[in-house]
Amino acid sequence: MAVSAVQSIYSSCLALPCKLRNLSLSSYSSASTCSNPAPYRSLSFSANLSHDVFSKGCLSMSTTQKPIGSAVVCQAAPTKKADSAAKRARQAEKRRIYNKARKSEIRTRMKKALEALDVLKKKPDAQAEEVLPIEKLIGEAYSVIDKAIKVGTLHRNTGARRKSRLARRKKAVEIHHGWYTPAPTVNA
Repeated sequence: MAVSAVQSIYSSCLALPCKLRNLSLSSYSSASTCSNPAPYRSLSFSANLSHDVFSKGCLSMSTTQKPIGSAVVCQAAPTKKADSAAKRARQAEKRRIYNKARKSEIRTRMKKALEALDVLKKKPDAQAEEVLPIEKLIGEAYSVIDKAIKVGTLHRNTGARRKSRLARRKKAVEIHHGWYTPAPTVNA
């Protein structure tokens, strides 16, 4: 098919919105015209799609090569996301960055408290008063964890597990140095 014939098909397809008020695209397959109809599905016009689709640029047109000649294919495709979807994407990205910063702060504060507890445990001549600054670090970590749970960054069970990890490590250091003696369990 010559280039001028393809151009005339384009111009006639572009003129359709002006001639018809309601158009839509629907697919059909013609088994009688082609021996292998599956890869060559054409689009035909029916009377359901509004004129606005053509005027807003939601249709794209391209030529396809069939075994015999060429044809023009019109495809309906949205040009952009819906406004609500775009807003949801913006909100999700903002929350992701906010949650990432909060989780990073939790990890940093836990790491500082756990490292201070490890140093205190390895220190042979440690005093009971040396645990007070570490308790302040643990309290700050608890506060950050509780705030993260409150705003929904962490699940409450995750927060409880992390707070428990800090408390168990502190108790292990106190038991190691003899500052805390667990009460004996009474079996009845």
